[in-house]
Amino acid sequence: MSDAVTAGATADAATTWHPPFATDVQLTLSRLRRGATDPTHQVAADGALWRTTLTVDGPASMRFTQHDPHTLTCEAWGAGAHTAVAAAAALMGEGDDPTGFVADHPRLHDAHRRYPGLRIPRTGQVLESLIPAILEQKVISVQATASWRSLVRAHGTPAPGPTPLGMLVAPSNRAWQLIPSWEWHRAGVDPQRSRTVMQALQVARQLQAAVTLSPQEATARLRTVPGIGVWTAAEVAQRAFGDADALSVGDYHLSNMIGHSLFGRDLTDAEMIEAMVKWQPHRYRVVRLLEVGGATMKPRRGPRLSFVDHRRH
Repeated sequence: MSDAVTAGATADAATTWHPPFATDVQLTLSRLRRGATDPTHQVAADGALWRTTLTVDGPASMRFTQHDPHTLTCEAWGAGAHTAVAAAAALMGEGDDPTGFVADHPRLHDAHRRYPGLRIPRTGQVLESLIPAILEQKVISVQATASWRSLVRAHGTPAPGPTPLGMLVAPSNRAWQLIPSWEWHRAGVDPQRSRTVMQALQVARQLQAAVTLSPQEATARLRTVPGIGVWTAAEVAQRAFGDADALSVGDYHLSNMIGHSLFGRDLTDAEMIEAMVKWQPHRYRVVRLLEVGGATMKPRRGPRLSFVDHRRH
């Protein structure tokens, strides 16, 4: 479908709102995208951001446009359009309050000044964030995003409405459960990760109910599923719960990215946790500011490894 939607296709539901904090649609939602070819997330040629989701009322395609930092519009199509639109403000960071955050480091101060529209989104959809996070365990990012793309293309459903070409809605919980073992293998997903997905799907209702809990209680509930550890729970909390403090402890690169960006040296996970206490409850906000502002990575020495195990569950 072309970008001619701007000339005509009437949405099933729509809303325009004026957030109290400056909001950048593309910057805020960028961390929800699983690779450049994610079939559930695209930026169209006209600058509109499209995203698909599976609500309790059915699938929905959402189109976000921005008139200025305080005027945002969401249009939606599909059986879940009204539900999706009702959740759009939260998705765009309506509940993200940066009050109390002090950017007391030159690099943070600069990023906070240059990217005032960065918000922490809250999707409210646990499995939507959890399954791709599980796929990212113990593999390089390009492999994880390829697995996600392959599985969504094979088992997802066409996106409703006038979406950009190739957009899909991720599989339902039941559709995930029906994927045979050989298809997981063909998509590059080992038995341990596919087993973790299946175990999570068995308690999907309880996990989804975690959105009503405190961030600490919600994270604890996620970790009752075998195979879901600190890193995976944090990755879900950042997206599904909008937790601005969720720190992805266990990520292969994170401690040294923070160490070299803010302290000029390597940090272990334990040292990173200690060093970032001063920024609670905004530690994930610090990470995002470093990511968008240009983080400093540990200098490479010697030959580059062809495989890096950077996702630990």
